[in-house]
Amino acid sequence: MPGMDHSSGQAMPGASAAADHNAPDTMFAQGMIPHHAQAVQMSEMMLKKPGIDAKVTALASRIKAAQGPEIDRMTGWLRDWNESTQMPGGHAMSGMLGDDELKKLDAATGTEAAKLFLTQMIAHHEGAVEMANAEVRGGKNPEAIKLAKDVAASQTDEIKEMKGLLAAL
Repeated sequence: MPGMDHSSGQAMPGASAAADHNAPDTMFAQGMIPHHAQAVQMSEMMLKKPGIDAKVTALASRIKAAQGPEIDRMTGWLRDWNESTQMPGGHAMSGMLGDDELKKLDAATGTEAAKLFLTQMIAHHEGAVEMANAEVRGGKNPEAIKLAKDVAASQTDEIKEMKGLLAAL
């Protein structure tokens, strides 16, 4: 089965991730998985559109390339920790877009789409940085904390880049 092949490829990192973890580690992974999935979805929307500034599509490609593997990594941790891969209901995640916002992005074209993507992704990344910083403050698992630090650093850099791109459009 493809799922088994994939998880066996993750055996080494997953084994060390099975070290101690706490509730903030679990919440970080459970929350960041759908958060990253939405960023990938938003990026895919942009990559399908004609007439989008090349710098914006390059950014969308980088976001998709970085966050897809991180989703797989966090899913592996949750399985190793015997935790649900689904976040319990009632937990709002900062920066997540609602259905109406996603529909607007999907319908937008050209420069309007690029501006909307950048504006929405800035807020989305700000939410991810907030979640990552909470993990750094409260987490226990060294791999989860390292990923949180990496997410905070890379997405803070991307926020600066997106603000520059937005100003240039």
